[in-house]
Amino acid sequence: MPFKISILDSVRDKLLELKRADLRRYKKVRKALDQLANDPKYPSLKSKVISPYPGIDEKVWQSYVENNTPAAYRILWFYGPSANEITILVIKEHD
Repeated sequence: MPFKISILDSVRDKLLELKRADLRRYKKVRKALDQLANDPKYPSLKSKVISPYPGIDEKVWQSYVENNTPAAYRILWFYGPSANEITILVIKEHD
């Protein structure tokens, strides 16, 4: 069963900014979000648990948008708050 994707307002703003600045990269992010909704363990996402995230009690996951790309984008997310829901915390360039 697909997951519902919930996006924080700050992430929504980042997506709108990215759409205006870099449409190609925006489309990659949207594709990754669709894959995440359908199967968080989809191989190209390379989803993995990362260290604790400030202010979040749940396990925080990182998924790839891009790989082998300078400043590749990553999605940070967690399961919840309801069943069959994924909340997107951050979409950012990899450090």
